Amino acid sequence: MSVLTRTNFQFKGQTSCYYGKVRDVYNIANEQLVMIATDRISAFDVVLPMGIPYKGQVLNQIAAKFLDATADICPNWKLSSPDPMVTCGVLCKGFPLEMIVRGYLCGSAWRAYKSGVREICGVSLPDGMRENEKFPTPIITPTTKAELGEHDADISKEEILARGLATPEQYAKLEEYALALFARGTEIAAQRGLILVDTKYEFGLKDDIIYLMDEIHTPDSSRYFYAESYDRNLAEGLPQKQLSKEFVREWLMENGFQGKEGQRIPDMTPDIVEKISERYIELFEHITGEKFVKDNSSNLSLRIEHNIEQYLNKSL
Repeated sequence: MSVLTRTNFQFKGQTSCYYGKVRDVYNIANEQLVMIATDRISAFDVVLPMGIPYKGQVLNQIAAKFLDATADICPNWKLSSPDPMVTCGVLCKGFPLEMIVRGYLCGSAWRAYKSGVREICGVSLPDGMRENEKFPTPIITPTTKAELGEHDADISKEEILARGLATPEQYAKLEEYALALFARGTEIAAQRGLILVDTKYEFGLKDDIIYLMDEIHTPDSSRYFYAESYDRNLAEGLPQKQLSKEFVREWLMENGFQGKEGQRIPDMTPDIVEKISERYIELFEHITGEKFVKDNSSNLSLRIEHNIEQYLNKSL
């Protein structure tokens, strides 16, 4: 199985290229972005050494479907998806924030809560909650948007406004959009027997209009539980069966890695890589209700370059 972990293209009109944790993003004429979802995988803000077969295709195709399914809620950046691993769209100036919406107490929020924390990003949490318990209403816990190699940091609404990262009017719209998108994602997940637990959204500005950017409701940006077993597992204090990247984080923690200085990334054996790939495909099929069609091109880079060039020749 071939993987794509790095690109180095030169497209017509290209002005720059940015390499994120898992995406390579090409600026075309300062008007469009070409975003390539590679097979890189990150956890604890660290890019792991092995690529995951089909991961980029899974992420890009899920995100494209959800961008289309939420376009009535707010403008989004997508213009076209000319390749299974590529989305092209409007170039926006991104807010240096990730709007994280949480419907349930789990993951990093639970780890903080278990240690005694009762306020996250300015949001007060009640005593006596259990791991994976549902909040009365979804909460928003923003983080700063970290540069590559740095860690995202929790930030409150008050800090965001004080630092001028968004105006009060902009932030109110970001919250409104984030909660509406989460509600739509929750509805779609429920139709598939899943619970959308938490997710993150990124937004940007173009001509003073706020656009939804990047990915949406993918296993890299979201966590899902299986609805059928949720109540039973919660009542019995059992772990929830979930479709997300959390199992990767758990595997890393079990092997002594949390992204801290001096820690060594455990060996990613072929068996581990294959299992991660299978979980990504499983999520695609559950959340979309469609069979995942593996694109087994022998040269992913050549295919992607060709498809992007065809798109740009028509759009520029």
